[in-house]
Amino acid sequence: MYRRMWWSLVAAVLLTAAVVAPARAAATLTEVTGFGSNPGALRMYSYRPAGLAQGRPLVVALHGCTQSASDYYGHSGWPKYADLYQAALVLPEQASANNALTCFNWFTAGDIARGGGEALSIKQMVDHAVAHYGSDPSKVYVTGLSAGGAMAAVMLATYPDVFAGGGVVAGLPYNCGTICQYQAQSKTPAQWGNLVRAAYPGYAGPWPRVAIWYGTADTTVVPANATELRDQWTNVLGVAQTPTNTDSLPGGTTRETYGGAVQLYRVQGIAHGTPVDPGSAANQCGTTGTYYLDSICSSYYLAQFWGLTGTTTPPTTTPPTTPPTTTPPTTTPPTSPPPTTGPCFTASNYAHTVAGRAHQSGGYTYANGSNQAMGLWNVAIVHTLRRTADNYYVLADGGC
Repeated sequence: MYRRMWWSLVAAVLLTAAVVAPARAAATLTEVTGFGSNPGALRMYSYRPAGLAQGRPLVVALHGCTQSASDYYGHSGWPKYADLYQAALVLPEQASANNALTCFNWFTAGDIARGGGEALSIKQMVDHAVAHYGSDPSKVYVTGLSAGGAMAAVMLATYPDVFAGGGVVAGLPYNCGTICQYQAQSKTPAQWGNLVRAAYPGYAGPWPRVAIWYGTADTTVVPANATELRDQWTNVLGVAQTPTNTDSLPGGTTRETYGGAVQLYRVQGIAHGTPVDPGSAANQCGTTGTYYLDSICSSYYLAQFWGLTGTTTPPTTTPPTTPPTTTPPTTTPPTSPPPTTGPCFTASNYAHTVAGRAHQSGGYTYANGSNQAMGLWNVAIVHTLRRTADNYYVLADGGC
């Protein structure tokens, strides 16, 4: 009798478990192999919400230097919106064998050209996701932070036929090189736009919509890149550099809209990082951490701008037949120009730090004394420093 009672109890427990168990396991971040020839030797990770239907959007999210796919996945807030708006995520990951700081190589010619290197590897990831996840090829978007933001600009320029929209967070204009990281450039909007047009000569299709995010206190990538990115993409999309609308958002953020094709978000007082806003509201997301700064949920506003929320319909914008006539951008020259006296030293950023002329923080290099930003801490970037006082150095790349 007791044995019958015990088996009845076991059966009841199993029945209850079967009733309350979820219909399918929760989705997780998963590594994908065999997605293509992968000439850039990157790793691919993806996230598919449980029960994702065919024909849903795809978002490519690119991490910054010293970060990883799982790091960006865990902090940026994109998994929340993948679930909420039913979109697949692809998170490429850089390998230390390609870049010691795991930065995407936005400055390497072989990696930023259509049809090769890291750019082609990322494009192959998109092709794999469209083929295997049923993503809508007309609703593919790309975003990223810092080096990932610069690589997002690379993807928009080299594969405008693949991406409907993009988001560059604390990144750089396409094909500007490492010099843009620490110094404003004197280029007209047409010159900036020509760099993009040269990435895919003869392209006559629609160009992606672009959102640009910057912290006004960013000392890692100079905020001048915000206006230079704006000039580059407004020129490509054929709209003026004067905003058609300006409004205020949470976190002290000012949003400038240019003809519905380009948006520029200036987040007051934050430094270098992805703006996040932990919380449960629809426009809150992410978790704080290194280079994830508590201010405003940038991922939500990107999703809104691209139309993932259902509140915005992205317009189809065709390239102008000729670049629009524009006024050259106003750029702020570097402060404290190098004096004309003092010994000079030309070396890689790494060698400067070893010699005690510079220091590194968070994977970036700064001149001792002046604290001028010199770019990534590696052996590939070379600068000339002038010593003007004991342990005080200033950039002197223009001549010594």
